[in-house]
Amino acid sequence: MIASYTIHDLKFKKPAKTSRNVLETKRLFLLKIQEGPLEGYGEISPFIGLSIDDRPDFLEKLNQTIEAFNEGLPLEELDLAQWPSIAFGLDTALRDLKNGGRRQFFKGPFADGLSSIEINGLIWMASKEEMLEQVEDKIQQGYRCIKMKIGALDFDEECRMLEAIRKKYSPFQIELRVDANGAFPLSDALAMLNDLHRFELHSIEQPIRQGNWEMMAELCAKSPLDIALDEELLGVNPLDEGKKMIKAIRPKYLILKPGLLGAFATSSAWIKNAEAMETAWWITSALESNLGLAAIAQYTAGCDNPLPQGLGTGQLYTNNFPSPLQIRQGRLAQDGPEKWNLILPLSE
Repeated sequence: MIASYTIHDLKFKKPAKTSRNVLETKRLFLLKIQEGPLEGYGEISPFIGLSIDDRPDFLEKLNQTIEAFNEGLPLEELDLAQWPSIAFGLDTALRDLKNGGRRQFFKGPFADGLSSIEINGLIWMASKEEMLEQVEDKIQQGYRCIKMKIGALDFDEECRMLEAIRKKYSPFQIELRVDANGAFPLSDALAMLNDLHRFELHSIEQPIRQGNWEMMAELCAKSPLDIALDEELLGVNPLDEGKKMIKAIRPKYLILKPGLLGAFATSSAWIKNAEAMETAWWITSALESNLGLAAIAQYTAGCDNPLPQGLGTGQLYTNNFPSPLQIRQGRLAQDGPEKWNLILPLSE
């Protein structure tokens, strides 16, 4: 088997704003593993400002890994514990190769075009008016679960925005999730969660920055609004420290981003831990291209989780890979294993 990669920069249709930064492009490394006539593809897609392997020496490590792989070094000796996006790409490409190089990373009804996954409609940070317009668009498209990024606008203005949505749509009509990306100040977080509770939200992701276990545990115990851990999982080994973290914090939900956690076995370990401690969970993509998104979606479909998943990011780019992924009425589907184009240059 011979591995190689090419670099592609995905371009956002509109700048993607979070409480951390504003994104206009997303770089990915398209990994190809060839064995005879077969080619397996995977996506290596570190997230700037979020991935634990967003480091100055990333490219050096990637090249070392490719060289070691091509020399026949076993995967378990590649030392990728702190390089999860590389581990994810290798895992994905090898699964594709094993299943015939048809982008069927996980075989099953979803990959065959026979089932679909309910997903949330993602609302990006913008002005209050623009965000409300996004919400209306998503509802008209058939979404019954909406996820909103908060933490960048004035908090009172964000509350007024949520109030406007709730005046028009009850919790029985639309489920509302919010994601603070760790933006709430430690001193004000509990008061802010109390304020948000009146809007009958489903949950809030990562209200404070990761690493504050004691404070996060206090919030989970006292908040009337259910809390989901997201960034808190990054860089944490689920087999030891992860168990301690869930036990210490006691969150209502875990949110898994396979592309930032490593090989799919890591996500499976987190799921096992969560279920052992009666913690619910769901899976989201992390701005991967359609290639990485398809692998994550196929894996998710096999997990048989009834909650809406966060897998609607494939429509964000002007130059994504043509693929059989489709969103219809708030559900993600794959129209079989055809319609992939990873060889030709990405079209604008």
